[in-house]
This record gives sequence, structure tokens and C-alpha cells, in this order.
Amino acid sequence: MSDSDASASKTSFGNRIDPRPVVVTGGAGFIGSHLVERLLEDGLSVVVIDDCSTGSRRNLMACEGHPGLEIRMGKVSEDPELGRIVSGAQGVFHLAAAVGVELVVNSPIRTIETNLKETEAILSAAGRLGTPVLLTSTSEVYGKSQKAEFSEGDDLLIGPPNLGRWSYACSKLMDEFLAMAYMRERGLPVTVARLFNTVGPRQTGAFGMVLPRFIEAARRGVAVRVYGDGGQSRCFCYVKDTVEALVRLSRDGRARGEVFNIGSTEEVTILELAKRVIETMRSGSEIEFKPYSEAYAPGFEDMQRRKPSMTKLEHYTAFRPRTDLKQIILETSTTSRETA
Repeated sequence: MSDSDASASKTSFGNRIDPRPVVVTGGAGFIGSHLVERLLEDGLSVVVIDDCSTGSRRNLMACEGHPGLEIRMGKVSEDPELGRIVSGAQGVFHLAAAVGVELVVNSPIRTIETNLKETEAILSAAGRLGTPVLLTSTSEVYGKSQKAEFSEGDDLLIGPPNLGRWSYACSKLMDEFLAMAYMRERGLPVTVARLFNTVGPRQTGAFGMVLPRFIEAARRGVAVRVYGDGGQSRCFCYVKDTVEALVRLSRDGRARGEVFNIGSTEEVTILELAKRVIETMRSGSEIEFKPYSEAYAPGFEDMQRRKPSMTKLEHYTAFRPRTDLKQIILETSTTSRETA
């Protein structure tokens, strides 16, 4: 083994030879539950910590009872065994966070406190013995940037504090700064992954997520509501592609101290997304436009475009998300019908 390989193995995790578990905070959530399933399939033991404030234990039904799975219900920051669990783990995937634009707009205090407190608790526990942490962040940190494609080294432009819509971006950005501070001052191996609009089975529209909202409306045959004029565009990444990227990053020691975008580069306007959902589901729904002023608090700002550069992720992991939007809608809508 070369010196570089040895260094990578010391700071990466997800090693099936290592008997220690992997911790997944927010493991009962939409993305977290898919990640837990993948890790168990890879032969790893997993400890889930989740208070189910935005997730559900139901998301783990497929693997509940698995001998390699331990589920701990409650907040990360309030778990009395957190230090012991994290210190004895191969590594931590930290996904626990406030999610969804409606939650962010309607509960800014909860958003900020949840994101900051839970991340601080994980980093503090991991810092005692240097347990590697992969922190999931968000494309929201790019703020009001007008660039056609966002790169990890870009400057970030966040809106003013009187617009609560930006509280989520700021709290997640502080998570990133804190993680990097732990790496610089205490040598903690950390990797940051900025997720761009991950979608797929088990995602709920309860907190404003657009694709499950559209699918549920089309399934019921009611109006599909598009906020604004629908000209805003996004790139939707299938959850299993996101999980694959997270797993690969966790196993690459070179990724420590780095920030990575994870998302698709297939861009679509929200209006076109609504049309594709209706067509895919053969729904009789019509499209209804709703002004932002009626959907959210006054002064709400949306990003017109949010497209990631995937060059860095591909360079490190040789992986680029590959599920196209047509397949994403088909698989997600089919699952929605089966579980409704």
C-alpha cells in the first residue's frame, strides 16, 4: 500500500471489514433511509439517530429488524449516548436538518436552531477521537448568484436577514464553516456535500417539495400549482444517485476538507416539470399559477436558476448522476401510487 493509499484508508469510512458501525443522523428521512438501505446492503452495521420531526420511521420499514441496524429515536443533540456512539463508529453521515421551503419560511427559529445545534453536537462528539464526518449541506448556500453553473469555489451571495427565506442557507453555511474549523483546529476529517434538489420515492410534499406536490396533485386529478410564472429552473437528482455519490465520497480520503456539489445537470423549468408529471401520469389535471405573495410571506425571493458543476465530484469519484428526469418521474410517480 502506498503512503497516499494508507492516508486515505485512515480517514475514509464505509469499510465492510471494519466491524464498527456507521452512524446516519436523519436516517429515517427521505435521503437518509435510502442511504441506510444502501449501507446495510454493503454489509455494514448502521446506527440511525432521528427524532422524525421531518422524517418517519415508516421510511425504514424495509430494513427494520435487520441485525445490523440500530434505531435511536430522538434529537442528535439530546442523545445521552452520542459521545460513545460516535467515538465507536467508523464514521458519520450527518443528514439531520430542517428541510423544505415551507418549514424554513414558517419556522425560521426551528430551522436555525436545528441546523446549528445538531451539527455542533455531532462535530463535538466526532472531534474527541477524530471520527470522520460527511456533512450534507445544500445548494441554497449559493444564494442569489446569477451564474449559469455553480462551482464549489464560487463566492456566495446571501439575501438580507429581514427575509427569513435565507435563514436556511445561512444556517447550513455556518454548518460548513464549523466543520472546516474543526478540521483546521482539531484535525477532524470532514467532507461537505452540497445537495441539489434530490428527489425520489418517500419524499413528501408536506414541507413544500415540488416534485411530490406535483405528483400527488396529478394522482388526485386536481390542479397542479406552479408558483410564480414557472420559468424558474432546477436540476433534479434521483435519490439513489445522490446516495451513490455520498458513499463514494465517504470512502475517498482525498475528499477530506473538500466541498462537493451533488446533483444532476439536466435542467428543466418548473412549468415544464408540471407538464411532464401530468403527461407521465396520464392525469387530467390542469396547471394553476399562484403568485409567490400568496404562497409565502411577503418579500419571498426565489432563485431563478440552480445548476451545479459536477466536474469536481466526477474527478474525485469517477461518478456522475445518470438517472434522467423522465425515469425519475416515472419511478417516483409509480411508487407514489403504490403507497398512497
